[in-house]
Amino acid sequence: MSASPPPPSRDPTAPRREDFARSADDVARQRTVLHHRTTRARHLPNPDDIARRRMLVRWAKWVLPAAALALLGSIAAWPAIDRLVNAQRNALHEMENLRIESGNMLGATYRGLDDHNRPYMITADQAQQVTPDRINLTGPVADTFTQGNDWLTIRSDQGVYMQHEQLLDLTRNVVLYRADGVIMTGVTADMDLKQGIVASDQWVHAEGPFGVLDAQGFILSQHEGIGLFRGPGRLILNDDSHAHPPAATPSSAAPPASSIPPARTEPTR
Repeated sequence: MSASPPPPSRDPTAPRREDFARSADDVARQRTVLHHRTTRARHLPNPDDIARRRMLVRWAKWVLPAAALALLGSIAAWPAIDRLVNAQRNALHEMENLRIESGNMLGATYRGLDDHNRPYMITADQAQQVTPDRINLTGPVADTFTQGNDWLTIRSDQGVYMQHEQLLDLTRNVVLYRADGVIMTGVTADMDLKQGIVASDQWVHAEGPFGVLDAQGFILSQHEGIGLFRGPGRLILNDDSHAHPPAATPSSAAPPASSIPPARTEPTR
């Protein structure tokens, strides 16, 4: 009879059942430690903390949307703010180039808007403030916009600018330029910058793509796109088809010589 194999040897480092055996005192002590740790980790809020948290939540409900609206408003208003900043910068630049000598202002610039919110600008070599409303100008130049957003420039040797009425009276060597190529010269011209009207009751000479025009007065409405010239005047069109009447058609031409009856003569007495 053969001998039975020896039992397998155990690893001395492997855990054994007796290692997990705890006494009642150890269990009670461990439970007490766990209870104290749980009590310290969990802090129940008191009524003051709850009220403080409610106030913070209520405050956040109003402040956060208000901050979002303020941010959106600043984004929407930024273009206008940028235009104002640029306008102030341009004004400061013009003030740097401005010189005042003996009560006169050199390199003066005046800006404004007409009834249709189109900008206009008046520059002058020299400006003299006569009254709070009247300004005498030397070498004035006015730049405006027409109905089709085309530019119009008018200049002269002398001028008077009425600030409150937005009127500009030009005298001596008045020259008007338009974007469509029309050039008008005259002695005087009155300009209503607010309504966009230029008028004169003196002789005017105009040249442009249409031809040549001489008239005894004119009125131009930039907003209406209308130009009226007062006669007597002279108009020469560049297009010959408009300058001359149409040629006679064959049906209206003279009949052939064979069909013309002979002329009748009467004896003289």
